[in-house]
Amino acid sequence: MSISRRQFTQSATAIATLASLGLSSRSFAQAQSVESLKVICGFAAGGTADATARRVASKLSPGYAKAATVENRTGAGGQIAVQAIKGQPADGSMMVLTPMSILGIYPHTYKKLPYDPVADFQPVSVGAVFEYALAVGPAVPSSVTTLEQFTAWCKANPDKANYGSPAAGSQPHFVAALYGRAAGLDYKHIPYRGTQPAVVDLLGGSIASVSGPVGDFLQHLPTGRVRILATSGKARNRFVPTVPTYAEQGFKDFDFSEWFGFFTVAGTPAPLVQRLNAAVREALASKDVVDGLATFGLEARGTSPEQLAAMLKADTDKWAPLVKQIGFTADA
Repeated sequence: MSISRRQFTQSATAIATLASLGLSSRSFAQAQSVESLKVICGFAAGGTADATARRVASKLSPGYAKAATVENRTGAGGQIAVQAIKGQPADGSMMVLTPMSILGIYPHTYKKLPYDPVADFQPVSVGAVFEYALAVGPAVPSSVTTLEQFTAWCKANPDKANYGSPAAGSQPHFVAALYGRAAGLDYKHIPYRGTQPAVVDLLGGSIASVSGPVGDFLQHLPTGRVRILATSGKARNRFVPTVPTYAEQGFKDFDFSEWFGFFTVAGTPAPLVQRLNAAVREALASKDVVDGLATFGLEARGTSPEQLAAMLKADTDKWAPLVKQIGFTADA
């Protein structure tokens, strides 16, 4: 018998015992203590994913666990992080924060993944929702302030028409790729390990543009060295309300947003999942977390595990034809 199965059996027995005493599974969940919780984040410190993981983790101790820490495991476009919890003990001691892309888009771009996006993970809660921006830096003349002007500049400077994204096959990669196709550009993609390293090169003039979460550019806007040309939502982003959307600038059907989701190990007993969900949602409802995430262009949002599972299913289905349209494959 595997560890996770043994633990599940023990938990089920405990629930039955408590039930015989007239106690609910909720009471059982509240009675459990987790010694430590490790939250894995697949992107570099300082970015939006890291900010979400750290702010929520700071609220999970001592309530859910005696200690809660965040570990950044970057690489493979976020795959290393989700693999880190696959097959681990299903005892509520590990959780991963991941963008939707890793679980909802990668199945369409990789012929074979080292994990099953559904079977290997237990949804806990959405953490935050956000939109993407296309930003330019010092490599692009300051006179370029719209997509129309940027498109013209790229066509006049094809050797400089490039963009960075946090990972190959990620949603920001594809949003910019769809823009490039619609604009008729030979728009070269440069993948990074997270948006922050791409922004560093953007500020240094090494690349012309970056497609990434709106929040990853906010701190640089006052300097004037970074300019956001468009945002990816249906309506203007509340954090940069003066910036028009892609759709406003002539790119129809551009309506893309994403979420960061918390997942734990598949097979984790339901009472532990319920307790972890309650702790995460309570953290996301606290004013300092809401305000702190807002500084990163993120809207804190908690959900039930079932709602997160439904969102993943809907986004997985949405991106299947789009990936085919783009023609990208990570195995090429």
